[in-house]
Amino acid sequence: MNRAIILFHLREAAEQLTETIQNLGSGGDYGAEGFKVDMGHLYHHVNTAWNGRDQTDAQHARCTDEGFKRFRRFPVESELFLD
Repeated sequence: MNRAIILFHLREAAEQLTETIQNLGSGGDYGAEGFKVDMGHLYHHVNTAWNGRDQTDAQHARCTDEGFKRFRRFPVESELFLD
């Protein structure tokens, strides 16, 4: 398990979650489109933390578009012991 990669993505996710909460609570112009974009960014980092947890630093550095798409996918329930 590559803790550095996991921590990077979880910190990014935490920052996005905090920003999303602030946007929702501000009462400003934040609407459905902004929420959709922000949640996409949040899920990208959470999913990449999970799916990329076993990457080496070298693999992470040379990630291809195919790998990027693979790491962004949502885990299936059995991977997270939800079923």
